[in-house]
Amino acid sequence: MKSNSTLRSVAIAGTGRHLPDRVLTNEDLQRMVDTSDEWITTRTGIKRRRIAAEHEATSDLAAGAALQALENAGLEASEIDLIVVGTVTPDMAFPATACFVQKAIGAAKATCFDVSGACSGFLYGLEIARGYIAAGLAEKALVIGADKLSGIIDWTDRNTCVLFGDGAGAVVLTPAQEGGGEIVSTYSGSDGLLDEILNVPGGGSRCPLTPENMGDKLNTMKMAGREVYRHAVTTMVSAAKEAIARAGLTPDDIACFIPHQANLRIIETIAHKLNVPMDRFFVNLTEYGNTSAAAVAIALDEAQRSGRIKRGDYILMVVFGGGLTWASSVVRW
Repeated sequence: MKSNSTLRSVAIAGTGRHLPDRVLTNEDLQRMVDTSDEWITTRTGIKRRRIAAEHEATSDLAAGAALQALENAGLEASEIDLIVVGTVTPDMAFPATACFVQKAIGAAKATCFDVSGACSGFLYGLEIARGYIAAGLAEKALVIGADKLSGIIDWTDRNTCVLFGDGAGAVVLTPAQEGGGEIVSTYSGSDGLLDEILNVPGGGSRCPLTPENMGDKLNTMKMAGREVYRHAVTTMVSAAKEAIARAGLTPDDIACFIPHQANLRIIETIAHKLNVPMDRFFVNLTEYGNTSAAAVAIALDEAQRSGRIKRGDYILMVVFGGGLTWASSVVRW
């Protein structure tokens, strides 16, 4: 969104996260598929990931993160008038997962909808909600990234099952005050010509699930790893540069980079291409793996609560996902 003097500034007023209790380690995975802790660690940087229980839905994770964010912002759910959930693992086709969150937390007056941007869903939602508040269409919004990827993983495919985990992260947005957290710039993009390198082919109107094709596992994630790697690096570097330029800054001005938590090698390559040392990148994928739309939101909350980012710091969030989709945002904390 480009700056406009008639629009209000918008800020992040609170953050939260929710992770399932179950921890799935690399050692656990090597008893399930042909892999090893060494193989996973050297190629991804991931050691552990969280897996939701069978009875836990995406909205349960999202509601937990939302309540934390509300507490952090000092607000009640009844004050929220917009809920946007970025997810590709909704509770059901409809109603929106955001409506289930509304019900769970008691946000009776909120307008609720989901955004399907894969791993970019949280920042897509952030840009949308920012627009609502900037235009005066909402005053207080919840933006949540939440996914239960364990439900769409082929647990016999070592190339994908080692990468992903479940979780949710959330922020509360309000008109900017003197306290900080202002969203300075945002940027997003897509390339539908590359839809086949990362997708879940079955389960929608294009390829409904039938008794005849159920054994083909069409409702699980398919990924062309090398192509995804290449495009992830290229698009996140360009998206980061664009958001930084829109903010009138340079990479040297950014105190903390919070990239999509997909693969440590990707993050290291992005740091190299931006000429930024790795100690300015916040990384938690070792513990959680790739949690899709939740990843950057979870990392933002951890960075905020651990003191990794301080008042006045410029931070950059940048993501990449299936679609292909990408997005970035600069915030002055």
